[in-house]
Amino acid sequence: MRVAGTRRFSPKLALLVFVSLVPVAACAGEPANETEAGLIERARGIHERVITLDSHNDISPANFTAERNYTMDLGNQVNLPNMEAGGLDVSWMIVYVGQGPLTEEGYANAHAQAIAKFDAIHRLTEEIAPDRIELALTSADVRRIAASGKKVAMIGIENAYQLGLDLDNIRDFAERGGRYMSLAHNGHSQFSDSNTGERDGVWLHRGLSDLGRQAIAEMNRWGIMIDISHPSKEASMQMMELTRAPIIASHSSARALNDVSRNLDEEQLMALKENGGVVQTVAFRSYLNTEKNSANRDATQAVRATVAEEMDFEILGGRGGRGALQAMSEQERDAYQAGLARFEEASAARIAAEVDPVTPPVGVADLVDHIDYLVDLIGIEHVGISSDFDGGGGVSDWNDASETFNVTLELVRRGYTEEEIGLIWSGNLLRVLDEVQAVAAEIQAGS
Repeated sequence: MRVAGTRRFSPKLALLVFVSLVPVAACAGEPANETEAGLIERARGIHERVITLDSHNDISPANFTAERNYTMDLGNQVNLPNMEAGGLDVSWMIVYVGQGPLTEEGYANAHAQAIAKFDAIHRLTEEIAPDRIELALTSADVRRIAASGKKVAMIGIENAYQLGLDLDNIRDFAERGGRYMSLAHNGHSQFSDSNTGERDGVWLHRGLSDLGRQAIAEMNRWGIMIDISHPSKEASMQMMELTRAPIIASHSSARALNDVSRNLDEEQLMALKENGGVVQTVAFRSYLNTEKNSANRDATQAVRATVAEEMDFEILGGRGGRGALQAMSEQERDAYQAGLARFEEASAARIAAEVDPVTPPVGVADLVDHIDYLVDLIGIEHVGISSDFDGGGGVSDWNDASETFNVTLELVRRGYTEEEIGLIWSGNLLRVLDEVQAVAAEIQAGS
């Protein structure tokens, strides 16, 4: 029987069961009768030695200017101060464009937005902070840059809508540094159905379109990993049948633990294992535990409403609130901001005392529950980690990059070894990238 809060071992690690608990701990580098302080110290050592990689961080070009950029603490979840504070080595920055109309104008607008995001990432790594962060195109780049002490940027592409109808853009995006791409987001694209078809049963292609099938071949040719996190199940299964290279799910969790369409079910996961791919378990509250998240959110909102009433404070939200704030004089705006700070402080204290002990928020332990499940089902070599920071992701104790160590700490508590933690944090995804790029080299050589 599995004890709650401990790690569930995969069949590939079953040999460890034959030895006594003391030798197992010794083999794993876990001292007998280890104190809490000792465990934390050991976890910090592991965290410093492995390469920590978060495979999905959304960006805004507005945060990549000379006046406002990632060298500053911008109040967002991923920036250089937060990465440095939390020991996050690699950020996959996402070139994302939301689904729009399947028209020439829609494609042109989406492509322009995509190029702006590519340019923003290059501006950060080449002009704004080349001494602190560098763009990686290969796993060797990642290891070299991390060893130098700098942070690593990589580029993922979310939603192939921005390609338009021109498959030559796949090569162009690869040359700009894109190393994975999903063929759809929330809404059916010209390439693929989206998982969102589960809401209304309306589908556009019944999986992939003919153009989507051609895109798979081009992604294999130019070394771009295929990402199945947002496309429909039928589309993702077709992708795994067509591809010559391993695939990834850049930010998804286990549907068996939380039944939402953005998570992968057992059939998809077993196909991913057979394909040699990796699922990057995502720290998104409602994907990890919808019921728990809803209960905490409702209780939190009730407390905030009570505090606002007791303080006779009106929270300005939405477009109307922004308009009201802009209409204020500077003195009125300063007074409002001061009142808001007092309200937030009082609310946080009440939530910590009254809500979290009774209806706790989704946290790092819930994330690692999904990791445990995935490791048991498909093997540790097929499991990774992502946050979806600045795109809705984040859980209690890993709510921005500065708290990244807490994930490593929980993995250590569950009994994962340093080697295993290194695989989960980065080794598995970098292995897939190597294999995808090897397949691309073979295709380009005419093999």
